[in-house]
Amino acid sequence: MAHVLPDLPYAYDALEPFISRQIMELHHKKHHQTYVNALNAAEAAYAKTTTPKERIALQAALKFNGGGHINHSLFWKNLAPAASEGKGNGGALKDGPLKDAVVAAFGSLDNLKKEFNAATLGIQGSGWGWLGYNPATKRLEIATTANQDPLLSLVPIIGVDIWEHAFYLQYLNVKADYLNAIWSVINFDEAEQRLVQGSKL
Repeated sequence: MAHVLPDLPYAYDALEPFISRQIMELHHKKHHQTYVNALNAAEAAYAKTTTPKERIALQAALKFNGGGHINHSLFWKNLAPAASEGKGNGGALKDGPLKDAVVAAFGSLDNLKKEFNAATLGIQGSGWGWLGYNPATKRLEIATTANQDPLLSLVPIIGVDIWEHAFYLQYLNVKADYLNAIWSVINFDEAEQRLVQGSKL
């Protein structure tokens, strides 16, 4: 079955002023759609292969576009209209399992933000910053992945796209401003659901 572009769970302008409508429309309709189209094409080509060499030649396209589709599908749910703007629940970490896990691992939400932003700013080129859950240690950890590589070593709880298309039209080359702003629209309720499900592994 062909992959399809998922609908956003909010309007394109719902994350303003933190993420502009223009960015959201281009990011979702153009960039994510391109990953979906290319993934479908790569999988169709793979299904027609007859030799190991042909299959190996398609691995890069499958990894890049498959990762782009997986990461962005998570990213849209990862965001919500900002509570600070009276629009939704974005940016609000309530008492519960996620807050407890954040405090246990980082001491406070502010410390998590600082450590996460520092690690994500350290990415050379394009990639993703992640807050993940380690089932072995039963703790939250910060990780980064390059390009469109999905997070495989941990259960993804929060992922932030640090590709230029995610912020440049609004924040230009100041990645730190984008990373500071995005916490106002992080959907911590969704993140908590992922943590609860991941901790059952």
